[in-house]
Amino acid sequence: MKIALMNEFSQASKNAIALKELEDVAGELGHTVYNTGMCDDNDHYLTYIHLGIMGSLLLNSKAVDFVVSGCGTGQGALMSLNAYPGVNCGYCIDPADAFLFAQINNGNALSIPFAKGFGWGAELNIRYIFEKAFTGTRGQGYPPERKESQVRNAGILDHIKEATCKNYLDGLKAIDPELVKVAVTGERFQACFFENCRDQELADFVRGVLDS
Repeated sequence: MKIALMNEFSQASKNAIALKELEDVAGELGHTVYNTGMCDDNDHYLTYIHLGIMGSLLLNSKAVDFVVSGCGTGQGALMSLNAYPGVNCGYCIDPADAFLFAQINNGNALSIPFAKGFGWGAELNIRYIFEKAFTGTRGQGYPPERKESQVRNAGILDHIKEATCKNYLDGLKAIDPELVKVAVTGERFQACFFENCRDQELADFVRGVLDS
């Protein structure tokens, strides 16, 4: 599995903590982690608005399989990511959230509140979140006897989102191009995207934005 980590400007100082714990957990499971920022206050500037664009591009192009995102409360990143087709982001405060989201909703992104409650022992909580999010088989249901209905409802929600959203690329083209350009300008994002992108139309679109 390929996993992208991203957070916005107000939580840049938390990036190193999240990255270390994510790489430790993912490495033991054979997954690859791409840190797309922000890493510190001097890094390429991102808001939670940009995270939604970045995460949706990485997931819809199949450049990555999962996105770990976050902002101060986690709510902005959650809303921004869920604004796009092909993205099913859950809100995650503790390891139980991560486990239940993986088993019941089986989405492809998490939003973490990196400021709210991020105090003593925060690195342990983050590590346990990643362990519950990525260990074992996803979509098994909880409790197990409810698996059938939970899998069915998760599939229904996917179809509803597809039905109510416009074509993803058309949607990107309708967004303020400056927002998109800022989102895709970061060097680490570009390295992850272009190295792994499996959708030529989206790759051409991003190159066109960068060249504009």
